[in-house]
Amino acid sequence: MDARFLGITDLVEVPSVAVVIDVMRAYTVAAWAFDRGAEKIVLAGSLDDALALKARHPEWAALKDGPPAPGFDLVNSPGLLRSADLRGRTVVQKTTAGTVGALAVKDASLVLCAGFVVAEATAGLLRTRGDEDVTFVVTGEDGRADEDLACAEYIARRATGTATDPAGFLGRAAASRAAEELAQGVREGAHPDDVALCLELDRFPFAMVATQDDSLMVLRRCPVPPRI
Repeated sequence: MDARFLGITDLVEVPSVAVVIDVMRAYTVAAWAFDRGAEKIVLAGSLDDALALKARHPEWAALKDGPPAPGFDLVNSPGLLRSADLRGRTVVQKTTAGTVGALAVKDASLVLCAGFVVAEATAGLLRTRGDEDVTFVVTGEDGRADEDLACAEYIARRATGTATDPAGFLGRAAASRAAEELAQGVREGAHPDDVALCLELDRFPFAMVATQDDSLMVLRRCPVPPRI
């Protein structure tokens, strides 16, 4: 497999297969939302878009980065989300980097969204497809976020079926700038357990696939392929 690792601004053409990585915290949160019963997640392009969708669909749950805000039901924190009851609901998610990355590759033939919590399922799905070219979109810090790059590199190795010790990759993520800011309370709308929850390898047995549904980019869970 030919794997490329690019930041959002480095995307100059539509990739065939894209894996969008946001470990801390968009796609850890998305995985938790599915675990808490969400049926689907709509990835919004802006806060205004998210609020407009919520206004048209009051039963949907709107989620954003940062502290709580009028019109939004949830914040982008796995620690705060893990007690939510989202059974049968649609979540509208808007984050600083993760949702932006997915929308940037919306025309790819396959778009997967991932973090460490769904790493093996994501790698397994790539293995079953056997794609030769896969672009990993490293969303944080203009493509330099080490937690996202470490996760992307780990998934890329597992996608080839290579036995890989995750310790070094998780260690890089734990020492990343994002982890430090979350641990020190720099980022608003966070929970003390967020870093640990973002580093739970293979917590969930599903991958997450984003597809275009009319004018919306919609994320859904996908069953885990057989493990190698």
